Amino acid sequence: MNPSTHTKPTLTFWQIWNMCFGFLGIQFGFALQNANVSRIFQTLGADMEQLPMLWIAAPLTGLIVQPIVGYFSDRTWTRLGRRRPYFLVGAVLATLALFAMPNSPTLWVAAGLLWMLDASINISMEPFRAFVGDQLPVRQRATGYSMQSFFIGVGSVVASLLPYLLTHFGVANTAAEGAVPDTVRWSFYFGGVVLLLAIGWTIFRTREYPPEVLGRWDEAPPNAARARIPSRMRASAFAWLGAGLLLLFLVYSNGLDKQLYVLGGLIAAYGVLLLARTATRGAGAFAQIMDDLYDMPSTMRQLAVVQFFSWFALFAMWIYTTGAVTSVHFGSSDPTSAAYNEGANWVGVLFAAYNGFAAVAAIFIARMARRFGLRRTHLFNSVLGGAGLLSMMFIRDPHWLLLSMVGVGFAWASILSLPYALLSDSVPAAKMGVYMGIFNFFIVIPQLVAVAVLGFLVERVFGGHPINALAIGGISMIVAGLCVLRVREPAAHASSAASPA
Repeated sequence: MNPSTHTKPTLTFWQIWNMCFGFLGIQFGFALQNANVSRIFQTLGADMEQLPMLWIAAPLTGLIVQPIVGYFSDRTWTRLGRRRPYFLVGAVLATLALFAMPNSPTLWVAAGLLWMLDASINISMEPFRAFVGDQLPVRQRATGYSMQSFFIGVGSVVASLLPYLLTHFGVANTAAEGAVPDTVRWSFYFGGVVLLLAIGWTIFRTREYPPEVLGRWDEAPPNAARARIPSRMRASAFAWLGAGLLLLFLVYSNGLDKQLYVLGGLIAAYGVLLLARTATRGAGAFAQIMDDLYDMPSTMRQLAVVQFFSWFALFAMWIYTTGAVTSVHFGSSDPTSAAYNEGANWVGVLFAAYNGFAAVAAIFIARMARRFGLRRTHLFNSVLGGAGLLSMMFIRDPHWLLLSMVGVGFAWASILSLPYALLSDSVPAAKMGVYMGIFNFFIVIPQLVAVAVLGFLVERVFGGHPINALAIGGISMIVAGLCVLRVREPAAHASSAASPA
């Protein structure tokens, strides 16, 4: 790492390994959350219809935390560096939340701890995305994001399998009504330790470039500011606010599902934020984040649609796979029954499987992109993922669901790497953190929409059968793949995606 050179130095394989290793711990926490939180909620008395609202903590926390952390990490420089202080704070808080969650005495305590866990993981995760942009030249960024995908896959495999493995070692997999089984409790304890140690490895085995050096190496084109016409901005703000209030009124007056309030509130809140920006003078954090959102690069706008459908599908899978598999493939919806808990453990195996397949896929994605291009590679992987989710409606032997997870795994690895590779050279170095946080909006918003819509559809349209939510997710995944064909693909990325570390 020689800051005197005119171009950002190429890093070795092991340097990229060290800077991405912390993602093993981050995904360990996420995987335990994704595979077990619905189980914890149901154990503590949640109905199937309540799950989406209880899960709202995860996306809403990311929506708030990531751009704020990105904004401030862009402006941070300490003895520990620029991004690494946030790695450390997030890791400590996430570990405490993992220790506490399986011991929740009530449903609402568990929901509150999910807020804390997701906020803490987001504090660490958002700077990790910017960290790759900071440390690697454009030609190596796809390699860096693929390495992150590899660690995400490996961490998720182990974390998702933990309750299943502990059962086979004799740890109790059932408990009294209202109590979380020991298999889940010990999995969360182990996960907290792994998360802290893995992120600690990256903190102490890497170093960072000072902001002034990154500025000299900036490879992104200048980000042109869009014209700001106050009257037009206010009209747009009132339009969003009015649409949100109208939806809230329709939900209230027609007695529609209360989860639709989330969608109406989200639309109205964006209108309020736009209005607040038109009335704000100065250039504080709020004003700057709103301006950067308004001025986002065109590539990010195109990728927003791709991200929306991709993450809508993923959130449908994370919320409803446990309910679908336990009811359809194991014949029980009773959280106290042995069949339900056996099915819930099998969901852990399935989640481990798709993450394992994703780890393998991450090794080959760069080569696929070099041969077929980033867009067509992402299309292919997204269609595989959609087919995998749709197939779960027709498979009845739970062991054959592993085949469904092959497609999901390839899609997952692609979602975690190729959109960032497509985006990487359009983000200026001085705003890498805030733009990675803003890019997270297009991960979070579809999850909030999923919370608002899926519960209504499952309860009112599909008769309470969660398997249908997975079918909706499959269709959404295929649509995401088709939408990526609209995204401009810089020629440099076709080769840089496969560049050796």
